[in-house]
Amino acid sequence: MENRFDSAVEAAAEKYKALLYEQLQRAEDIKKVKDFTDYNKLDKLVIGVCGGDGIGPTITAASEKVLRKLLFDDIAAGKIEIKNIDGLTIENRIACGKAIPDDVLEELYGCHVILKGPTTTPHAGDGLPNIESANVMMRKKLDLFANVRPVKVPAQGIDWTFFRENTEGSYAVGSKGQNVSDDLAIDFCVTTTEGTERIARLAYEFARKNGKKRVSIVTKANVIKTTDGKFLNICKKIGEEYPEIQTDEWFIDIMTAKLVDEKRRRDFEVFILPNLYGDIITDEAAEFQGGVGTAGSANIGKRYAMFEAIHGSAPRMVEEGRAKYADPCSMLRATAMLLNHIGRQKESEKLTKALDFCMHEDKRLVITGRDTGATCEEYAEYVMEQLR
Repeated sequence: MENRFDSAVEAAAEKYKALLYEQLQRAEDIKKVKDFTDYNKLDKLVIGVCGGDGIGPTITAASEKVLRKLLFDDIAAGKIEIKNIDGLTIENRIACGKAIPDDVLEELYGCHVILKGPTTTPHAGDGLPNIESANVMMRKKLDLFANVRPVKVPAQGIDWTFFRENTEGSYAVGSKGQNVSDDLAIDFCVTTTEGTERIARLAYEFARKNGKKRVSIVTKANVIKTTDGKFLNICKKIGEEYPEIQTDEWFIDIMTAKLVDEKRRRDFEVFILPNLYGDIITDEAAEFQGGVGTAGSANIGKRYAMFEAIHGSAPRMVEEGRAKYADPCSMLRATAMLLNHIGRQKESEKLTKALDFCMHEDKRLVITGRDTGATCEEYAEYVMEQLR
């Protein structure tokens, strides 16, 4: 006898079947890329600079100016090329009907590393077409599997580095959930063996190379038993290869509480988290450093890498005519991470020290987001004056 739910279930099952094939193929594709790009072996390193939209072009232009100053000799010698890539505005993406227009994607493929400004993502109720996040799409297309976010507040004993899995979890197929019926909607969470192994190994390698003694794995495996459970078990297995490093496990809810515990938070060093939890908790962590406007973010893959601010495009600032007062510090932190990633450690340290001095010590200029503080351009000049 036919069940009244049969037609809805069968229609959803067909879509689910296609999704499973897609994710199984993705898991196979991950295995094909074995090694990281060796920047030292390149005749010329290409850095793409994408302004994005909202306040993105303002803060990205400031960061590009600093980047060109620090890499002046390499650029002049033809060892490094900085290529400006337009087309990631929300208007252009809507016109093309794609998270990343095809011509922009081709330009991105021609780069080795990318410095990217914030981009606007449509959301339910804003009246815009349902276009996927440009960030999420870029991470998928360039296979940027590791989102690395450092947070450091020496005065509070905070020195954290978060390794957030970037291409799986609840964000892997975020635009492909199913409205099974008017009463039921289902989204999907994805965990693969290869995807989890590579984020775990990157985190433990970072800990070993930087003398860190503790790695904390953060999940909700007591409730999300299958996908979070797989993520936790694989990370613990990788941890066994690093006996000098202490591995512990935490549930996301209690970890969120412990980061605000002044006694306990000093104990943490390196974190590994699935996508959704990593997105949320790194914003919380950035508040200790001065807010999301102060923290940079690296998106690392084996072939490509992308560096960005961790905050959004702040369209309200643009609407209110305040874009020129946007804080460039998050993008400048990302620029320092980019420099370190491509092997320019000396230049990275110069920029990091200049930012620390301007933000925490001297404070002759401050960013308020309004005309009560410095403009983005003024603050970038202030930072460049401290590059020594």
